[in-house]
Amino acid sequence: MQHLDPDRLVLLALSEELEEPTEIDHLEHCADCRREMRALRDVAEIGAQTGEIRDLPAPPEHVWQAIEAGITAPQAPAGSAAPVVDLARHQSRRTRPRWLAPVLAAAAATVLAVAGTVGFDRIIDRTPDNQVTARATLTPLATVPPNAGGDVQVLADGQLRIDVRNLPLTSGFHEVWLLDPDTPGKMVAVGNLPGKAEAVLTVPAGTDLNRYRLVDVSDEPHDGDATHSGKSLLRGTLTK
Repeated sequence: MQHLDPDRLVLLALSEELEEPTEIDHLEHCADCRREMRALRDVAEIGAQTGEIRDLPAPPEHVWQAIEAGITAPQAPAGSAAPVVDLARHQSRRTRPRWLAPVLAAAAATVLAVAGTVGFDRIIDRTPDNQVTARATLTPLATVPPNAGGDVQVLADGQLRIDVRNLPLTSGFHEVWLLDPDTPGKMVAVGNLPGKAEAVLTVPAGTDLNRYRLVDVSDEPHDGDATHSGKSLLRGTLTK
């Protein structure tokens, strides 16, 4: 699957432009682009949160050198062959000022310098493979549209990262469970999905994932009953 243009993702993450219908559809089906969008939005949020901080450390000298080099780059001499222009790409960028790219680079670099103690992986929400202790691919049950599905990662710190797509609409809410496939009825509630494609939930302390290894996403009504509704939508088995 072809990914969205990186510059376009930057603009969308900064809410400089509205998502077009084709981009909305692409983001719903492309986990890589969704992760890139989330990473860019996290950096933007960190930058906004540090807007009132004073006495920040100065960005490294190489950042300013890169900005200066980008701004003062020589233009093509008169009479040289005109570059080939991709009209569709040009139109998608028509509202972006020419100075935006170096400014965004500087902003991102400054945010990373300020938040260096947090750690680069945490800022852009990347998880090294050695921190993922289990994975599952969620598939739809027979009564659910076949294009529904999702992916699950259990992290070493006890967090469960879930990415779902095309879940049926509900008048209630979607909830994530861990089931014991060997003992019907034995299950652990992990948490509710917050109405978006991706979420990070906390696995209850002491949960044995060798036993409760079946991930279940259910459709739950607002009836005050904390037990499983019996209406499962997606399921997948955790593997190491």
